[in-house]
Amino acid sequence: MKRLLLFWIIGWLLSLPAAQATDVPKARRGVFALTNARIVTVTQGVIERGTLIIREDRIVAIGTDVAIPPDAEVIDCTGLEIYPGFIDSGTHLGLIEVGSLPETRDYRELGDLTPQVDALTAVNPNSVLIPVNRVNGVTTVITEPEGGLLPGKAALINLFGYTPEQMHVGGVRLMVLDFPSKGRRGPWDRRKPEDIEKAFREAMDKLNEVWDRAERYARIDSAYRANPEKNPKPLYVPEMQALLPVIRGEMPLMIKVDLAPDILEAIQWVKKRGLKRVVFSGVAEGWRVADKIAEAGIPCLVGPVLSLPTRESDRYDKAYANAGLLHAAGVKIAIRTGEAENVRNLPYHAGFAAAYGLGRETALRAVTINPAEIFGVDDLIGSLEVGKKANLFVTDGDPFEPKTQVRYVFIDGFLIPMDNRQLRLYQEFLHRQPGLELHPATH
Repeated sequence: MKRLLLFWIIGWLLSLPAAQATDVPKARRGVFALTNARIVTVTQGVIERGTLIIREDRIVAIGTDVAIPPDAEVIDCTGLEIYPGFIDSGTHLGLIEVGSLPETRDYRELGDLTPQVDALTAVNPNSVLIPVNRVNGVTTVITEPEGGLLPGKAALINLFGYTPEQMHVGGVRLMVLDFPSKGRRGPWDRRKPEDIEKAFREAMDKLNEVWDRAERYARIDSAYRANPEKNPKPLYVPEMQALLPVIRGEMPLMIKVDLAPDILEAIQWVKKRGLKRVVFSGVAEGWRVADKIAEAGIPCLVGPVLSLPTRESDRYDKAYANAGLLHAAGVKIAIRTGEAENVRNLPYHAGFAAAYGLGRETALRAVTINPAEIFGVDDLIGSLEVGKKANLFVTDGDPFEPKTQVRYVFIDGFLIPMDNRQLRLYQEFLHRQPGLELHPATH
């Protein structure tokens, strides 16, 4: 009887009209002319009452005297502003769905050494979190693994695509290293100072042992490639094979480090190993050693900005001021949220940094062209220029202000629907049907 009922329900569902599905807005490409807009190019100043033309995935024209193609869909942007799509330089977006369900957390693997893990392969293009974040102007993010010493490779992705490969931007991957720390793990950590120092030294010994092996593996592999007939081929070791591009300078190394003593140790370790393509991520106490970071010439992915100070003795605003102090010392910075569902707040992280010393123009660069330059894709994204990818959004005001509304978003030339699960729920409960109010249960 239950099986018959199940078959009846399935048949009834299949018989329902499919019209509802066609009502869901779809992303679309074409030729678009955004006219009468204030265009903030980031790299080439501001164009008042300008026009920007998009054809397929590229910006093909921009300026005040631009001919509108006859086949263009015209979007009048009078009173609106156009900005390059914002870039978040550190997230878990696409790698997690529900934090309380281990089955939906794909940013962490078992083991302390998993550099062969590639975050891109685990990205879920259909994550409900992606539309929530992109409608606020965030078009591109670094999505990164975590856990252990070498958790794997981070990837730069656009927040639209039907496959992870389609979302991937410029082939950018970064090997993630969670640098050993001399600090306590939290307020519950009651270890003695000597125990903390011992644990740090053991972790550094492990890191150096792994790196020695990787450098030796690279030498053996290079010798084999130079003369495969004379030299033996190295045995395949996934961890060592994954580190080869980093050892050879072909892939950047993202070092996650926060405390001032750890940052100084990381700088010395980078110098000792002769690594050239390095970027620091987090750097919560970067302001304490900003001059040393600047001297080393290492760019920093700073954040989260909307955070608490690392020490109780610090001023309340040190996390807000960190990016500005680093920039003032000469460090190239980009801003990260370290979030998944709240990547949408990236503009406000940048806004707080701007208000606490970074300045608005520099804060804008820290979420646009700076990360594009750090990741080596400034020829594709990060500013509004002819020939670049059409990653941009249109607002009715300053994107750093919460009251501002984003009107249009383009990613890789696709006009993105301004729709997501949270907006639908908002509309559903805003316009509740009369007579459906909840009533106290009767017994």
